[in-house]
Amino acid sequence: MSTTTGVSSRLANVPASPIRKLVPFATAAKKEGVHVYHLNIGDPDIKTPDVMLEVLHDWDKNPIGYDQSQGNPGFLDAMLWYYHRLGFTFLETSHIQVTTGGSEAISMALFATCNPGDEVLTFEPLYTNYNSYAVVNGVTLKGILTTSDTGFHLPDRKTIEAAITDRTKAILICNPNNPTGTVYSADEIRMLVDIAKEKGLFLLSDEVYREYTYDGREHVSLLRFMQEIPDSAIVLDSMSKRYSLCGVRLGTLVTLNKEVLRGVLAIAQGRLSSGLVDQAIAAKLVDVPDSYMEEVHKEYMNRRDVLYEGLRSIPGVVIPKPEGAFYTIVGLPVADSEHFCQWLLTDFRDNNETLMIAPAAGFYATPGMGKNEVRIAYVLNIASIRRSVELLKKALSIYPSK
Repeated sequence: MSTTTGVSSRLANVPASPIRKLVPFATAAKKEGVHVYHLNIGDPDIKTPDVMLEVLHDWDKNPIGYDQSQGNPGFLDAMLWYYHRLGFTFLETSHIQVTTGGSEAISMALFATCNPGDEVLTFEPLYTNYNSYAVVNGVTLKGILTTSDTGFHLPDRKTIEAAITDRTKAILICNPNNPTGTVYSADEIRMLVDIAKEKGLFLLSDEVYREYTYDGREHVSLLRFMQEIPDSAIVLDSMSKRYSLCGVRLGTLVTLNKEVLRGVLAIAQGRLSSGLVDQAIAAKLVDVPDSYMEEVHKEYMNRRDVLYEGLRSIPGVVIPKPEGAFYTIVGLPVADSEHFCQWLLTDFRDNNETLMIAPAAGFYATPGMGKNEVRIAYVLNIASIRRSVELLKKALSIYPSK
């Protein structure tokens, strides 16, 4: 007699990524010879700095072994140099835990700050993988709605505090924001710091896109307030978008909280280490010329402008001007954006081309939100963005299920 063992109930609750769930439809379209413009995922076409690629060209270590669990000393020193250049000279390498991508930093932070069943306040639309790692860690995300008419900026303090319960353990933000492109002001960050201090909450700040702010806006890092709330502040970071190193799976978790640092190091020891080659590549950030980031910043801002002007000319499309990062949440004149996004890949063709964008429902913690919205990542060159806008305009004009 054989028996069937049921899988974990937690497994069924892990949501599929709205960024990647339509990939099979894109793959099928490509097999038919269709050119697909990928604006669904933050995987930039910007070139990785040459000085980093030289590490691969010159690699001579054999075998490629494990590295240290906290992080490679050379990479830790490079990150300390980076944070000191930003003005945060109080930091030491002991305050930095290297993670396998920014995603592991998110998961570690949730595990370190919350018990199963605890709540984390966040602002929706939100980075979709927060949903996944909340489920994995047994945490409940409690979304506080932000809207396009305010550019997705934070609600007032009274609204935020009304969402706090006796189960609330932390506030999680992304600044500059993925998926909205919002850059929070100094007053907004100050408000969150004050709430965290007065309510005894952790404050987690995902700052992967700190270099990309536009129109003179300043990025206000939680690091600026870390000495004020040393036991509460945790900064999450990544190499992926800053240097176009998405395939080099490296991030950092930065905090002054010694108990958190001890615990996340124990987790890191359990998974042994982040990649040796990856860290050797990323350690070269100290040799990346300032001109690289200046040119990349200018390129993303130009892409933002082309996308924004193109989309706002399409009837029925709602788009606040993104202030940073390289994403935007866009309202479309459709009832079901997921159906529309799938239809683009399965049915819509113009000169044998189509585009792939991400339905926005998965960027909310609250069921039912984002049904007529999509997230667009402006990670392709300007010519491709212009063509994508043309495709979207034509698709909306003939879409049969508005």
